[in-house]
Amino acid sequence: MSRKNDDERITVGSGNVFRDLDLPDADLLLFKAHLAAQIAMAIERRGWTQTEAAVHLSVDQPRVSHLVRGRLEAFSVDALLGYLKRLDVKMSVSLEDPADGSNEKVLLTV
Repeated sequence: MSRKNDDERITVGSGNVFRDLDLPDADLLLFKAHLAAQIAMAIERRGWTQTEAAVHLSVDQPRVSHLVRGRLEAFSVDALLGYLKRLDVKMSVSLEDPADGSNEKVLLTV
């Protein structure tokens, strides 16, 4: 039977690993990670190799490799949204301003 280490502590995360790591722009980093994950899943669902995906995304294969491996420093949100559009993934954009107390409003669906 294993014995629990008395020095072991569990810290509950915020739901944003980037915030938990105290990185600047944590919300933006999480958003980019979600977009990249959707791109990687779309590529996988289509059964494409990275080379095939690169052709469809109009980029080179190493860029696809960085994307699916989560190396997102060189990717803007705009570029990631463009890749999703090229993959024909449907997107809805909405904004909610807590200052006006209204419900979420869908601005655009593509």
